[in-house]
Amino acid sequence: MTEGGRCPNVRPMATMNEYRQLIGGEWVPGGDGTYDIINPATEQVVTGAPEASAEDVARAAAAAKEALPAWSRTTPEERSALLAAAGKELAKRTPELIPLVISETGATSSVGSLMQIPVAISRFDRYARGALYDQNVALPPQPIGTTPLAAGALMAGYARKVPVGVVACIAPYNFPTTSMVGKIAPALATGNTVVMKPAPQDPLCVIELAKILEDVGFPKGVINIVTGSGPAAGVNLVSDPNVDMVSFTGSSAVGASIVAAGAPTMKRQLHELGGKGACIVLEDADMEKAVAGIASVWAFHSGQICTAPTRVIVHRSRYDELVTRLEGAARALKVGDPLDAATQVGPVISAVQLGRIQAMIEAGVSEGAEIVVDGRNAGPDKGYFIGPTLLAGCNNTMTPVREEIFGPVVVVVPFDTVDDAISIANDSDYGLFSYVFGADTPAAYEVAKEIRSGRVGINSVQTHHETPFGGFKMSGIGRDGGNWGLDAYTEWQSIIWGS
Repeated sequence: MTEGGRCPNVRPMATMNEYRQLIGGEWVPGGDGTYDIINPATEQVVTGAPEASAEDVARAAAAAKEALPAWSRTTPEERSALLAAAGKELAKRTPELIPLVISETGATSSVGSLMQIPVAISRFDRYARGALYDQNVALPPQPIGTTPLAAGALMAGYARKVPVGVVACIAPYNFPTTSMVGKIAPALATGNTVVMKPAPQDPLCVIELAKILEDVGFPKGVINIVTGSGPAAGVNLVSDPNVDMVSFTGSSAVGASIVAAGAPTMKRQLHELGGKGACIVLEDADMEKAVAGIASVWAFHSGQICTAPTRVIVHRSRYDELVTRLEGAARALKVGDPLDAATQVGPVISAVQLGRIQAMIEAGVSEGAEIVVDGRNAGPDKGYFIGPTLLAGCNNTMTPVREEIFGPVVVVVPFDTVDDAISIANDSDYGLFSYVFGADTPAAYEVAKEIRSGRVGINSVQTHHETPFGGFKMSGIGRDGGNWGLDAYTEWQSIIWGS
């Protein structure tokens, strides 16, 4: 992936006029023209992307609706074969796609090469297998007595999984391809059709993904994609009457608006929303493990990940030690050009997001937080750079402690008792992925059970991909991951007959 310590020169895979939307099997320009995609590291235009009109969105949803009956009747084997083929073709094209995704997301070469495309491939493979799972249930006969409705009989029953229908798949900007495949692969595996809507900032690799799906043989209308620079395309999509389900990853505020938009037509909702990961560091914690896990906030995609352990809650007896160790870890990280293999912290996605992160830091200072490491002037002059930032002396009333920042900022809050730690962790609007570090694993497990969070990691920030994934409270609705991903995109239908 690198030549002389750098990734190969990034070349857009198409000119401005060649990036189009896929609607009903046809590649069409944006009805409202194009908009610029900006490289976050250089502030230069990568290329243009289609600006969808309201008519584009309506046609995409209608095309998916038209394709649904035939696609839902395909066999699991047919759907599995197409998903497997998509994974293989994506793997073939990885060398050319990684430079593109780095240019539009600002991901470092390590994150780009290890996470942006390879994880998407693994998700295609996982749900190619998942398409073959038989989740239908034959129920034993049940004698039913005579009722005012009908005479008594021996009733048999069969519960079968059926697709929800047309799914609007809306992906975030941090991992555009990986996240989108995590939505469309289980949706397609279970017989749904999809309309993909990537984030405004980085739609290019998702458009390339749509090309791959077309190339391997997905029928017309099963896969559609619309793109846009602002909220209009997404708003039109989630309110379209032909859309049966919305699968969304993004902010809690946008998620709430999508729920409201879908309410009149009772759309199925699957939302992975914001997080403010609590990381409880108990008195007996292995500090090296804890610091390594917390430092991932800075070194993994510049903190632009909703599952990051950004809110550290540490026993007061270990507070000074942890802050000192975190300071050392933060100052050791290199901020700079994401194409440089030595870079550990690249840019954030946009000028808007950079300004929001800076405002959060300033709010914390005004509320009494101490800046131990200040990343606001780190990195090159050009680009949307902010370095690792560490705020100490915090409490749960402060803005950067309560709000998701989505950047390389860690806040540290002390606690005195385990009950205090649990109370502080749960005093949040979010509950996506939290963590507990402690040498006594059974004790850490007991703490984990008390945290109101969809996932809780013990002594590690790694995950288990077969566990259900989703959040409590404002962190989301529903669960995906593993077989739960298949459940998320299906409805139960009961067929009952008498003898």
